[in-house]
Amino acid sequence: MSKKSIAILTVILAILIDQITKIYIKTHFYLGEEIKVLGLDWFRIHFTENNGMAWGLEFGGKAGKLFLTLFRIVAVGAIIYWLRDTIKNKFHNGVIIAISLILAGAIGNIIDSVFYGVIFSESKSGGAIATMFPEQGYEDFFFGKVVDMLYFPMYQGESFTFFNAIFNGADSWISIGVVLLFILHKHAFPKKEEA
Repeated sequence: MSKKSIAILTVILAILIDQITKIYIKTHFYLGEEIKVLGLDWFRIHFTENNGMAWGLEFGGKAGKLFLTLFRIVAVGAIIYWLRDTIKNKFHNGVIIAISLILAGAIGNIIDSVFYGVIFSESKSGGAIATMFPEQGYEDFFFGKVVDMLYFPMYQGESFTFFNAIFNGADSWISIGVVLLFILHKHAFPKKEEA
């Protein structure tokens, strides 16, 4: 399989997995609903949404949200350029997969931000489940909320929960891609030969 095919297949599969899980959660769970996976206390599906970045950080209201979405789109352009360069220069397949996962994760969260406000009704807590393609969405283009659902509260003390972040498949792809780049750093960032 060519390096370009590896990249395309990785990006498409990762985006599909991310979007299928998000759409399923959005259309089958009410906001705040939580289930234990296989009865485990440390692995849960907990549906939440965020307007901003990692850990629900936000800035600047609607203008900040628009800036963040546009910044993500520009970042995707830069990642595509980086990926094309690694393919052209025949980098290690692991590096191509890592960058492809980062790209897929970025695109997955952009899809939420750009389109989800238009193609879904609003998710509400207490039993109201969103519908896909309602008469009117809950927000304009570029102002959708990112769907998060993966929750791994590893240790729960009385005043502290270790790893209480709730995230999604796209976030996972980005994290896995970054870890792979660290592992493959000699292949990802080779030293230039000195003249």
